[in-house]
Amino acid sequence: MPDSAVVWHPPFSGGIFLFDRKVHFLSNKKTRLCALAHTFLFDRRVCRQYHLTIVRSVMENKMREKKMRTEEKTEVKNSVGRLIFVILSVLVQVGWLLVMFMRLNRYSTWIAVGSSILSVVVVLFIYGSRRNAAFKMPWIIIILAFPVLGVCLYLLMGRPEITRPMQKRLDVIDGELVKWLKQDEETFRRLEETDRSLANQSRYIWKYGKYPVWQNTDVEFYAEAEDGFEAQKKELDKAEKFIFMEYHAIEDAESFGEIKEILVRKAAEGVDVRILYDDMGSIGFINTDFIHRMEEQGVKCRVFNRVIPFLRVFMNNRDHRKITVVDGKVGFTGGYNLANEYFNITHPYGRWKDTGVRLEGAAVQNLTVMFLEMWNVMEKSDAGYEQFFPEVSCAATETGFVQPYADSPLDGEPVGENVYMNVIKNARRYIYFTTPYLIISDEMSRELGQAAKRGVDVRIITPGIPDKPLVFKVTRSYYAQLAACGVRIYEYTPGFIHAKQCVSDDMTATVGTINLDYRSLYFNFENGVLLHGCRAVADVKKDFENLFPQCHEVTEQYGSGRNTAVRIGQCLLRLIAPLL
Repeated sequence: MPDSAVVWHPPFSGGIFLFDRKVHFLSNKKTRLCALAHTFLFDRRVCRQYHLTIVRSVMENKMREKKMRTEEKTEVKNSVGRLIFVILSVLVQVGWLLVMFMRLNRYSTWIAVGSSILSVVVVLFIYGSRRNAAFKMPWIIIILAFPVLGVCLYLLMGRPEITRPMQKRLDVIDGELVKWLKQDEETFRRLEETDRSLANQSRYIWKYGKYPVWQNTDVEFYAEAEDGFEAQKKELDKAEKFIFMEYHAIEDAESFGEIKEILVRKAAEGVDVRILYDDMGSIGFINTDFIHRMEEQGVKCRVFNRVIPFLRVFMNNRDHRKITVVDGKVGFTGGYNLANEYFNITHPYGRWKDTGVRLEGAAVQNLTVMFLEMWNVMEKSDAGYEQFFPEVSCAATETGFVQPYADSPLDGEPVGENVYMNVIKNARRYIYFTTPYLIISDEMSRELGQAAKRGVDVRIITPGIPDKPLVFKVTRSYYAQLAACGVRIYEYTPGFIHAKQCVSDDMTATVGTINLDYRSLYFNFENGVLLHGCRAVADVKKDFENLFPQCHEVTEQYGSGRNTAVRIGQCLLRLIAPLL
């Protein structure tokens, strides 16, 4: 090891590495590689300068050594075995269909000709559909390259019509809830007087997402998931009537255990406590007996869209929302799930960075509707909803505008993507994003590029340590074209950034669950909060200002061009990106 490189090996983690005059914490398997790969020169004076910082960090973290499990994602009994069985079952079904059609083609020339004609018809149908071109191209190429297999897969999984029965069920539930989502005309008039472009954005969300904009709502932004979690526990402890919790992933371990204790106690006091979680999101964290154990203790529990060993397109649509509602008066949302890694109890991907918001006041009504929609769509049980919408008696100190909104993959309207693109279009000075995955459509790529070309400071922060290596490769494949347009790309060096947020021009911000990737923008049920003129907008910007010094800017590196082999590999990855 050269004298110019410094690597410190504390017992709680893999090491601390000095890079670009910053202190970075690394996992065991990353430490030596980083030390060898980055031989940047540091004089001894600089090293001594940072020595005290390193030692202080080591001592602070050694105090948490006994509580912290590093590198282990979870030790909780889970349902991964069930997932493996489902995957194998689906593969067997696909293989059986393929073999059956191949044999039919060999049996008769007319059947082979018919299959070819069907392939052409299906390709023309896909080309003429109103779906995004990014989804059309992979299916067209697959069908033309493998006609029999491609057509079979598309008919089973690619047709949007297959999800219409579920959409009809959602429409019925939404029809019952819509009366609780009325836009206050005076509020909207004040928004128009404040900012006409944002009023147009809010009108779009109201018209196509059915969620109105509110005032009389206090907003608190949490730059760290741990802070939001602590605030959440305090509000849960105050619950008197009901608690609604909807999360993509729940891990029945230390983090959720603290909440579970409160939920069980509140259920015993007569509070209506409900938990809804996504089966796929939680399959690596808990087992199926979780519901039984929770209901034995008085907590109502449901699982969204169970993973089953049969081919069905709706299995691809997951509930990615993160919502907590207490008595219809206080609500929480953001990027974090209820699992240890989100609160840095475990460190499978370095330091985990996540954010969230607390709402108190009228806008919580939108979050309540979101939860009741998903709770009842799988199994309707609520005869009336009046009890869940109390009159808001608090007088908020906040004067800004708050609009929680949701996005459904079944209605054909990409609300989440359009909200982001409208914010980009309206940006005048700057717009900053954080996202764990960057897999975007040509339309959004063009909007980001155009904003940068007209002089807007466009910056995107992605992880430095990925949780999914293949997806991270796809993410990096988008850097070059964005950097060529002037978009600045940063990677969060300490670990994995999971926050989904943006801020623009000191006036507008969004915080929620929506990643800049196809899965969030087109396949998942998502939610977010649009903020305008709120004090929390300044807090979001401050979070970005604190993040940039912890990141390594890679704009110049990826904007300088790629060799042919890399470009071919990235093209292949991007081709399948919409199907991931």
